[in-house]
Amino acid sequence: MTALVVRSLLLGWAAGARSSLGPAGPTITGDRGALVRAAAAVGVVAELVSDKLPIAPSRLEHGGALVRATSGAIGASMLAARAHANPVPHALVGAVGGLAGAYGGAAWRAWAVDRFPNWQAAIAEDVVALAAAAVACSPRFGAPGVSQVQ
Repeated sequence: MTALVVRSLLLGWAAGARSSLGPAGPTITGDRGALVRAAAAVGVVAELVSDKLPIAPSRLEHGGALVRATSGAIGASMLAARAHANPVPHALVGAVGGLAGAYGGAAWRAWAVDRFPNWQAAIAEDVVALAAAAVACSPRFGAPGVSQVQ
């Protein structure tokens, strides 16, 4: 299994947990302009905040799992394009990761609901999802074509 496949799966999983991370991870760590990277970061922050609101629906309702799988596929294809690799197999791996992250995250929250305040479980999930996206897109972990964001 190549490092790019592992990174595609990891980014897909992160997108399953927080849908904006699929395209935002490669965008923020890529060589796009500062305005584009900032807009992607704002989108991630908006999702992190809105997820804590009591009106936030389950990630599995209203086609949410499909949205997260699609986000994982888009992010993984962006990683593949950056590495000059065929995006199709990586998009499929990212989609599988997105489904795993969506259903795994929902299972985590269902388990945690009786053990922790909901906001604490959500923040723990945020930290893991952000770390997964960072590892998947980081130049320190072998992601080709990644600029060092300072």
